[in-house]
Amino acid sequence: MPPTQGLPIREYILVALTAAAVTFLLTGVVRRVAIRIGAIANPRARDVHVTPIPRMGGIGIFLGVAAAMGLAHQLPALSRGFDFSFDSLGVLLAAGVISLIGALDDRFELDAWTKLAGQVMCAGILVIFGVQWVSFWVPWGGGGESFGQVLVLDKNQGALLTVVLVVVMVNAMNFVDGLDGLAGGLGFIAAAATCSFSLGLLDSSGGDVGAYPPALIAATLAGACLGFLPYNFQPAKIFMGDSGSMMIGLMLAGATTSASGRVPYPQFSGKDALALLSPLVVVAAVLFVPLLDLIMAVIRRTRRGESPFAADKMHLHHRLLEIGHSQRRAVLLIYLWAGLLAFGAVSVTLFDSVAVFWIVGFGFLLATLVSIVPRLRSRNRTA
Repeated sequence: MPPTQGLPIREYILVALTAAAVTFLLTGVVRRVAIRIGAIANPRARDVHVTPIPRMGGIGIFLGVAAAMGLAHQLPALSRGFDFSFDSLGVLLAAGVISLIGALDDRFELDAWTKLAGQVMCAGILVIFGVQWVSFWVPWGGGGESFGQVLVLDKNQGALLTVVLVVVMVNAMNFVDGLDGLAGGLGFIAAAATCSFSLGLLDSSGGDVGAYPPALIAATLAGACLGFLPYNFQPAKIFMGDSGSMMIGLMLAGATTSASGRVPYPQFSGKDALALLSPLVVVAAVLFVPLLDLIMAVIRRTRRGESPFAADKMHLHHRLLEIGHSQRRAVLLIYLWAGLLAFGAVSVTLFDSVAVFWIVGFGFLLATLVSIVPRLRSRNRTA
């Protein structure tokens, strides 16, 4: 694939701002439509909000992504990425389908198995368009002076791994969507980190246009999430609903697969295990907060003999509220944890790893202290 000269940073910024502006402008329209058709989230025992709130805001997020993708297709630099890869088109189509499925759920409340079938179908769309894992590095095996080895997957293995990643990430984002602005902010942080990592790949590959799609997918998603937050941050005027949370999870899975699933491993030094492992570290960091919440919820519910999809009020954000944090502070704390993990992983691949570890370590210490402050105060008062 022919290289381009320099990194089109301004084009990516323009695309992200376009996604933010279109999402911001159209979400108000989507809100009125949601109210008219009855897509309303009425308060339940496990919910934090106390008044009916319209949902289906994910449609506004998708429209912002679609508009930004359309602009990118017309820009001289970014349009070349569409000529050499179907990744962006495949992710856009799959995001549209899963947004539609989510919108139906926001209005009619589909059962869990129907949504799971839709998620698998959308993952299949990604595979059809070539968005799937081909190879990845593991820190075992190898011979001589080499450390680890690259596993090359056949089409069936790569397709299965992609489907699993999509389903896990979609449900992780869906599970964590419980406080105003939480899923939208996590989507922005994860997409921004993935975009930064993708731009690093683009730079290290000499501007190879084959590395354009993951940065574009992540940039459009980051912009759209940012444009939605003014409507969704506490107190929320509209919820993104499953039409938004599932779409964010799918686009993050698509962006990380496009960035890491076909990463040019020979560019990394065999002596630098962290750099070799960085694509998977970034994926794990992006997934960590919502995935941890998902795993804890599944274990908790199955131990009680309930369905893993049964709802409760024991998610991570609920626990932060229980120990004394306000809604806004709980959301900002989860932002802090997610940002430290995601950007810390990306920074290891771009900067001096020792300095990054010190900075991230200090950040973790600060985040831990801030997280437990309400509990420490309550203990001091009772002492």
